[in-house]
Amino acid sequence: MTDIHPTAVVDPAAKLGDGVRIGPYAVVGPDVTLGAGTEVQAHAVVDGNTTLGEKCQVFPFAHIGGKTQDLKFKEGNRTFVKVGDRTVLRECVTINCGTKDGESTVLGSDCLIMAYCHLAHGCVFGDHVIVSNASQFAGEVTVGDWAVISGLVGVHQFVRIGAHAMIGGGTVLKQDAAPYFITDGVPASCCGVNAVGLGRRGFARETTDALRAAYKLLCHEGLNVSAALERIAAELPDLPELRALAEFYRSSQRGVIR
Repeated sequence: MTDIHPTAVVDPAAKLGDGVRIGPYAVVGPDVTLGAGTEVQAHAVVDGNTTLGEKCQVFPFAHIGGKTQDLKFKEGNRTFVKVGDRTVLRECVTINCGTKDGESTVLGSDCLIMAYCHLAHGCVFGDHVIVSNASQFAGEVTVGDWAVISGLVGVHQFVRIGAHAMIGGGTVLKQDAAPYFITDGVPASCCGVNAVGLGRRGFARETTDALRAAYKLLCHEGLNVSAALERIAAELPDLPELRALAEFYRSSQRGVIR
């Protein structure tokens, strides 16, 4: 059974799962799907072709599924927002639909996006991502699982943030931020392994030590990326985390912050 406040405006075509709650003066559009147990609080707007999974929370004055701000958008394009389960969107968060026909802006499960954050068209976020207040993500940004982004971070279009990365407060990212590492400052630099985060998630000491050695080769030995990756492959254990780190560097289109 749904619980819809009498002042809410919910289009009859919206698809509402069991136990959905919609608060005072909230607005839910016709092409919206809300999973079981999801809550849209007072004055929030969920619009566009938007799907929220189960047990999500949308806090007051958030706007999810708004039209992209990208001037390349063509009227008639059908674009989407897709959010996983148990994700929390705090006050005044904005998430825009995609730009190109069929494009989705995607946010995974078990994420926390704090107040005043913006996710632009075509962003793809993994699971368990935490973003602190007022961080802003331009279009087509990719964020890996378990990344933690501090407050007031600005992320350039097409930048990638790797899995288990930690981004310091106020950092401006114009290039990719490596997985497992801490990136911080203006101008941004890579300043160590995210050992605290990895420890909380049960990574083995051997893995953390190997990542520290890889960090030194990539960021402190004066080597170019190719030479550093060759030494990592030759000198360090063959771990999946090191393979993922190497692939992240090799596949970068914008360069990786070191």
